[in-house]
Formats: sequence, C-alpha cells, structure tokens
Amino acid sequence: MAQPLTRTLDPQARRLLERAAAARLPAMHTLSAPEARTLYRESHWRLDGESMAVHAVENLTAQTPAATVPLRLYRPFQVEAGRGAAPCLMYFHGGGWTIGDLDTHDNVCRHLAVHGRCVVVSVDYRLAPEHRFPAALEDADGATRWVMDNAAALGIDRGRMAVGGDSAGGNLAAVVAMLSRDRERASAGTGRLVYQLLLYPSTDMAMGTASALRLAQGHFLTRDTMLWFRANYLGSDSDGGTSARDWRASPLLASDFSGLPPAYVITAGFDPLLDEGRAYADRLAVAGVPVSYECFEGMIHGFAGMLGVMAAGRHALHRCGQLLQAAFAAAPGGAG
Repeated sequence: MAQPLTRTLDPQARRLLERAAAARLPAMHTLSAPEARTLYRESHWRLDGESMAVHAVENLTAQTPAATVPLRLYRPFQVEAGRGAAPCLMYFHGGGWTIGDLDTHDNVCRHLAVHGRCVVVSVDYRLAPEHRFPAALEDADGATRWVMDNAAALGIDRGRMAVGGDSAGGNLAAVVAMLSRDRERASAGTGRLVYQLLLYPSTDMAMGTASALRLAQGHFLTRDTMLWFRANYLGSDSDGGTSARDWRASPLLASDFSGLPPAYVITAGFDPLLDEGRAYADRLAVAGVPVSYECFEGMIHGFAGMLGVMAAGRHALHRCGQLLQAAFAAAPGGAG
C-alpha cells in the first residue's frame, strides 16, 4: 500500500523563517498596535519584490454610512479608461484586522490587476483595537456598495464585480459575499458579485482546529499572535463569546452557504489557518457553490504577499488572475 505523502517546508520558506529567527525581531503580540504596524510595514518592504507596472493608480474615498473609507484604484494597461466598463475586484488586505494598509498590499493588488485584467480597488478599512468588530466589516461592505453605486463614473462594470482578500481580508471578503447575496435576494438589482477570492482566510474565531494547534509556533504566524489579533478585533468578547460566534466574525458558522458566488480558496500547508480554510471550501462545495481549492503544501501564512522571496507567491497570484478572468468572461456581459 502506498504511504501518504509527508508535507515538507519549501526551501524558500525555510530560508525566510531562518532569517526571521536570526533577526530576533520582537514578537508581534508583545507590541502595541501602532508599534506592530510599523514593524510589519518595515519588514514587508524586504519581501515585496519589484513593483508590477500598471496603467494608472488613483486614490479615492468612499462615503459610507459608517465612515469615510480610503480606497486605491489600480487600472492595468489591458483596461485603460475609455475602452468600456471594466470588471473589478474589491480587495481587502490581511493583517489580523490590526496591521496592514494600502501600501503593504500595493504590489499584490498590482499583480492581481495585471493578471486578472481587471480594475482592483483596495480598501483601507478601519483597524482594531481602535475600531473593533464590526468596523472593518462595515467599511469593507460599505466600500463595495459605494463602488457598485458609482461604477459608471469609475469605468467599472457593476455586473462583473468580485471580492477578495488574504487572511483577515479573506474573512472580510467571505462575509461581504454573504451580505451581498442576502441583499440581492431581498431586493433584486442591488448588484450581484460574480466571484470570491479567498487567500488563506480566517473563517473561525474558535481557533481550535488541528492545524491551529499543530502549527502554533515556528511558522511565521503564531498562536499567540492570532490570539492577540482576535482580542484586538473582538475585544473582551474574544474568547468564544457572542462576537466570536457571530457568523460575521466566523463565516464558517453561517447557516446558509447556498447562492454564493463561485470561489477560489488558497491555503498553505504550514499555516495555522490551513484547516479552517479547507473547511470553508468544503462548506461552499456541499452547498453547491463552484469552488476551486488549492493548498500550497510547502508554504507558510502570507506567502502570496512575499513576492520578492517566494516563487509560489507569484504563481498563486497568477492563478488568481486566470480564474478571475474566467469568472468575468462567464458573467453576463463578459466575453465568455
């Protein structure tokens, strides 16, 4: 009988972890939120790689019921202004709802715009602990609705819009997809999303999966940091209380997965979030939602944003772009 394959750490991931250990940087959870943001921003520049060229980048603001939300719009050469309404990906950055911003995920959005042949709108949602749950979600959802409402002025086809994000941003994207579906059911014509792109998403605040326990230390994202992120986002209710069980914080706990847009779910073999990402893909599939699922077996959490040091990150974003193109082409008004 054939023996099961043993997962091994990718050599590039191993070298990065060795470099990080040698640098002796302070653990994220030992810092204040502003200190952690500075550390993340400074560390990220060393991993980001060469910036992908696009036709235009524009900073905007979305006026939503909850807040004024900064946005950054990326337009690749394939969809220059004046060539008709373009498909659009709304993108929510990762960082445990606590760190990350438009700049830290600038190159990721550039790659997605070029590979997806679409406009990408990156959302600078409010961060915790200054703004706790559901502030980030309100901004993500509100910005998506604002872009839909202003699609014509932005040169965007509101009938070909998708949502995506990594880690905490994947969490937000999954929930925005559910909220959008529910609004469409309640009042046809409010705008239907055609795809969701979920990169190693956080889907269950319980953090009790086998991978969360097995990979608690030594693989970039640690359990202590995850607990710190969760406490920042949910506050005193973070340890399994009402907010943690709210499906808007833990979308894996939602009662209805039917009618959601098709999805591409990426996980990493050495990521504590591995099992909950895979479980989310399974729940979508059981509900009849078309799902492409891919585990990058040798990778660690956040690899798709480490474009300067991880070949797998560049491959993952290229795959994202291919699947976005196919989804936009298949949508009404697309070329498919």
